[in-house]
Amino acid sequence: MNEEELVYIRWGALLHDIGKMGIPDSILLKPGPLTEEEWQIMRRHPETAFELLSPVEFLKPALDIPYCHHEMWDGAGYPRGLQGDAIPMVARIFALVDVWDALRNDRPYRKGWSEEKVREAYSESGGDTLRPGSRMYLFESFGTGNSGGRK
Repeated sequence: MNEEELVYIRWGALLHDIGKMGIPDSILLKPGPLTEEEWQIMRRHPETAFELLSPVEFLKPALDIPYCHHEMWDGAGYPRGLQGDAIPMVARIFALVDVWDALRNDRPYRKGWSEEKVREAYSESGGDTLRPGSRMYLFESFGTGNSGGRK
């Protein structure tokens, strides 16, 4: 990856949830589970991000992350139901980190998980949401390998 590509990845990462500007606070800050109707609204945020950012010419190369970071390897993600390698690689990589961050940090509806609990969740999940084998790269990048022990 060259420096220019890294700039677009940084921008995409920084802007990944900008579409949540279109989600009411009553949903974003809800302390309990979302209803199906609220989930439908929440699942619109990648499309809203695309609509907000795509007219900005210099941001077009950064759109893959905001638009595709909720797609899943098995096709069950959103907004387009992309599957496997049809999901842009930068969005797949970012999704690994985004899920890690979401689980580790407090949310209005739950406390953040310990690193150990997140590791267990990652190792128990199959290849349905993440590319099979991709979790090991995340652990290695954090200097922890697959064993779960910090180096």
